[in-house]
Amino acid sequence: MTSENGTIKEQTALAVPSRSLAWRRRRDSAARFWRQYRAHRAGLFGLAALLLFALPALTAPLLVGDDVDNVTDAPGGPLEGPSAEFPFGTDQFGRNLLGLVIWGARVSLLVGLLAAVLSVAIGTLIGVTAGHFKGWYATVMMRITDWFLVMPTLVLAIALATVMPRSLLTIVVAIGVTTWPTTARLVRAQTLAVETRPYIERARALGGGHRHIMSRHVLPNVMPLVLAQTTLIISTAILAEATLAFLGLSDPTVVSWGALLQDAREAGAVSSGHWWYLVPPGVAIAVVALAFTLCGRAVEQVLNPRLGVSR
Repeated sequence: MTSENGTIKEQTALAVPSRSLAWRRRRDSAARFWRQYRAHRAGLFGLAALLLFALPALTAPLLVGDDVDNVTDAPGGPLEGPSAEFPFGTDQFGRNLLGLVIWGARVSLLVGLLAAVLSVAIGTLIGVTAGHFKGWYATVMMRITDWFLVMPTLVLAIALATVMPRSLLTIVVAIGVTTWPTTARLVRAQTLAVETRPYIERARALGGGHRHIMSRHVLPNVMPLVLAQTTLIISTAILAEATLAFLGLSDPTVVSWGALLQDAREAGAVSSGHWWYLVPPGVAIAVVALAFTLCGRAVEQVLNPRLGVSR
């Protein structure tokens, strides 16, 4: 009994240093990634732009309040130009456009992130399994992927958003299930390359099953590609959300940048010259999409040095 207790204590003592070593390696890897990321000026600019939008979006309830979209108790008059009281002017109901843009950032960024995660999750699942199993399964999955690739993504998203109830969940699903094919093809190509490495053969020889090989050996090696692809798809998802909201397919009770553009169009801001109604949400969409693209390119070059480094 004493020997058994001694063995358990020894195993516990060995497990603690191993966990500490694993955490130290993760910290060193994160620090190395940040040092290499800082070498990309475009990536730093994109990260700074994202922080500039993300921080006000997270603190929007404190900055502008929860009633910024209230049309019955608007603080200003309809379509007032920019002033000291309303830096971005007011909309057709007299609401403060600066507060609406800040509040809309919460919705646009959230929908973009969720849609990108859904898209990458579907693409990664199909890419890893198609690259691992091959045969008829890979053939069927890749033909489905090719079909989605040749179909216009926006048209499919509009079709899904039209037949489903109007809500943010519908927008997330419509974008996520139509933008995954590129990720699937990239991940499958990387999976095929990983499957040819010697340690995969050793894992099979030692009795490793399909689930073990895909989760413990293949997936960790394709995760850098998945991470870079996620940051790139977020910009596409934000643009798609703005387009669907502009077309009136989003939840009409939710404030987003695309919904603000739709309100401006309905109010005749283009023909009447009320430029302040259009410019803030339009510039916000363009800047955030560009920022995510710059961050994605920088992450991609850090994780794959063969792409070269742009200073």
